[in-house]
Amino acid sequence: MKSPSPDLSHQGRGTAESPSPGLSHQGRGTPTILGGYRVLDLTDHKGYLCGKVLADLGADVIKVERPGGDPGRRLGPFYHNIPHPEKSLFWFAYNNNKRSITLNLETATGQDIFKRLAAKADFLVESFHPGYLDGLGLGYAALSRLNRRLVFTSITPFGQAGPYHDFKASDLIVMAMGGHMYLTGDADRRPLRIGFPQAFLHGAAEAAAGTMVAHYYRETTGEGQHVDASAQASMCWTLMNAFMFWDLVRVKTMRSGIYRGWAGPSAARQIVVWPTRDGYVAFAIYGGLIGSSTNKALVAWLDEEALATPFLKDVDWDNFNVANITQAQFDDFAAAFGELCRRHSNKELMRSARERGMMFYEVATVKNIVEDEQLAVRGFWRRLEHPELGAAISYPGPMAALSETPLVLDRRPPLIGEHNEEIYVRELGFSKAEFISLRSAGII
Repeated sequence: MKSPSPDLSHQGRGTAESPSPGLSHQGRGTPTILGGYRVLDLTDHKGYLCGKVLADLGADVIKVERPGGDPGRRLGPFYHNIPHPEKSLFWFAYNNNKRSITLNLETATGQDIFKRLAAKADFLVESFHPGYLDGLGLGYAALSRLNRRLVFTSITPFGQAGPYHDFKASDLIVMAMGGHMYLTGDADRRPLRIGFPQAFLHGAAEAAAGTMVAHYYRETTGEGQHVDASAQASMCWTLMNAFMFWDLVRVKTMRSGIYRGWAGPSAARQIVVWPTRDGYVAFAIYGGLIGSSTNKALVAWLDEEALATPFLKDVDWDNFNVANITQAQFDDFAAAFGELCRRHSNKELMRSARERGMMFYEVATVKNIVEDEQLAVRGFWRRLEHPELGAAISYPGPMAALSETPLVLDRRPPLIGEHNEEIYVRELGFSKAEFISLRSAGII
């Protein structure tokens, strides 16, 4: 929540003219983490998520688009499969809770207008090629002189400096150069990329975290700073299991496809996804105290269904080391457990596993997720009205439930330049004639 510190703020917050601490520019009545703060969002697909996280925290996020709209609006899939810049579901997913203005930053007038916006902003998030905004006189060095409290966050494939900083990159490139592809796929085939692009989602999420750390520092010292987020570096954090295995047992983790491999003498390939009567479940054998109670309960269950083998009945599960299981022993287990799964539906398996206190996991479909009773209790799915579509659309809700400063999801994604008049006329003070002239000149 915003701390009233007028001596540190160039905007004089805490005065009668400023937004009330803890309330957003959107007039929300419930205190929010970033209520009263403003974000200028200049990102493309590489950084949309960062601005959305800040918006969910209650900030007034203004998406600054080029005249005609952000290129991300032309990315599918589209509502009712109708390609249109106002119907991109991809755009919807990462830009709800934001407002939109259009502005041509490559014109002198557009740059002057943007500086006026930046002088009163709290955050700026961008994902341009390194040096682009500096060339327009809108980089961190220039804007921080106008606004010493500005937290300026840059999201790029490789960061602002270093031998790769000038490289361009797609999701595939970042996945590869971040190391993630090396661990994805089958051991006897080439590395694979995860199906849905997400390298830049990791980068944007870490950028949001870095932005909030810089925000804390700013509230303590009164000084903003430049947050430099690298998508490649963010992907390295997804490899922590590989680092851990090397640190602990000096074994290099390799991709194993649908199998789970252990750093042990047996090198048994263990299946972890099992077909059921109507879907799939995930289950892995664990050793030690973690797996002991589940393994014992499972053997009892198998025995009730006349599936338990002599090997399974004889194992000392309290002292079982999964790294030493042989392939023959695992195959013995797989034959019994696989048959148990094929006999039952997902619901039957999950119900019985819960009753027995076992670690057991259903592989949920999208339909399962939408209908999930746990998510329903949390109010996870939120319906947002789209008057321009004549419909309401369900959105995933905020990332966390906070008791005192709840996250918000109350604004559908903006139309192209939907808030131009709101910002330029009502806030910046342009006359209607000036507003029309700017629009006619292609500046907004």
